[in-house]
Amino acid sequence: MPDDGHVSPRRVVVAGASGLIGGALVDSLRADGVHVTTLVRHDPTGPDEVTWLTGSEPLDPAVLSGADAVVALNGASVGRFPWTRRYKSTLLWSRMTPTRTLAAALRALGASAPAFVSASAVGYYGSAPGVHLTETSPRGETFLADLCGEWESAAFSAGPHARVAVLRTAPVVHRDGVLKPLLLLTKAGLGGPIGRGTQVWPWISLDDEVRAIRHVIDRDISGPVNLTGPERATANDLGFALAVRMNRPFVVRAPEWAMELALGRDATRALLTADMDVEPAVLTSTGFTFTHSTVEEAVAAAVPERSAAATGTT
Repeated sequence: MPDDGHVSPRRVVVAGASGLIGGALVDSLRADGVHVTTLVRHDPTGPDEVTWLTGSEPLDPAVLSGADAVVALNGASVGRFPWTRRYKSTLLWSRMTPTRTLAAALRALGASAPAFVSASAVGYYGSAPGVHLTETSPRGETFLADLCGEWESAAFSAGPHARVAVLRTAPVVHRDGVLKPLLLLTKAGLGGPIGRGTQVWPWISLDDEVRAIRHVIDRDISGPVNLTGPERATANDLGFALAVRMNRPFVVRAPEWAMELALGRDATRALLTADMDVEPAVLTSTGFTFTHSTVEEAVAAAVPERSAAATGTT
């Protein structure tokens, strides 16, 4: 049960439960006694799994009927490089196809449709140096911004009866999230500024990501919602916090030209050198409180002290 007097849902359908965020969300819901049905791409291994997207057949709306919310977290990783033309198509297909499939099933349910909580990303805003971004800010002009715009449009096509919320999620500060490549570099003593290093990087801890999704469900929130930490942080702030945690140096700069050569221009400018000061305005205005208010707290939670000592020393 949430601590704000709102009633937890009785049943939630989750697509994308095998990912970092989806797995943590399912564990959190089930720990509180919520009945969770997961949509999977393999043969069901139990009564709480339903196979979908294995052919051209639409999803049976009955699978969603009676749920309080449907949460869609599908999407191939944007952290895989380079973004070739073929992989860009994969990024698009892996988001649009599941979202459109769920939206069609929800439309078919009409007035009895459950809430639809669909993933998106802060990449929606592109790079906007010096601009304070809230949910009312316009879409950016990068490939990732266009991708997020189409993704959100697919979610809103669920129809006039379903309450739709889109989650503009920041990179998750976790060992299997944004920290994964940084841990390897920092351990090797190669941590340092990425590009100029002063670009603002939105971030959120995994714990707050899951709690925020549940807040959106419990509070009947609709429309875009920024899932980001409350305190502004730069790329240097995150990298330095990790280096301090691991007792390693933070001195080796990664020039922007070198990253563009190795990873590609689109990925570098959308993910690594983009400057986005994103505020979680909807979350804070609806009473959400963060467990990890600073990027340093998020890094400390993601890299426990014992683990940091074992990883960072030679």
